[in-house]
Amino acid sequence: MVYWVKVNYERNEYLVDLESLGAFSYNADKKITFWLPNSSIPVIISRQSDPDSYQRIWDYIAEINLHLSMGNWLKISYDRNEYLIDLDRISTFCQSPNGKLTFWLPESSIPIIITPQSNAEEYKKIMDFIHQKTGQSFQS
Repeated sequence: MVYWVKVNYERNEYLVDLESLGAFSYNADKKITFWLPNSSIPVIISRQSDPDSYQRIWDYIAEINLHLSMGNWLKISYDRNEYLIDLDRISTFCQSPNGKLTFWLPESSIPIIITPQSNAEEYKKIMDFIHQKTGQSFQS
């Protein structure tokens, strides 16, 4: 299935391949944020601003949520938002001496910082992913 969607944002029209995106953020206000590939430009849409595109993107997010156990997508609550992140598109992970794990969203400069205490399940999934993908491990 093709996942191209036309999005109206800030008086411009974008044609975006949703499969090329590596992260989505959404919150209680029902705004969806994603970052355009190769540009780090955030696009924020709501049901009111672009109802058709919003629904197509929301349906795509729902499909990812249905198949979270397959592939390397991670759902995490962070900073009052929900994030869906394709771990395969993360190129750098950093662990500080106190165990904090930091990575940056694809196509964005936004860091996600988690600890085993704050997000135990997601922390373990990321650590397992790192070991499986790179053959390397951080000290726990």
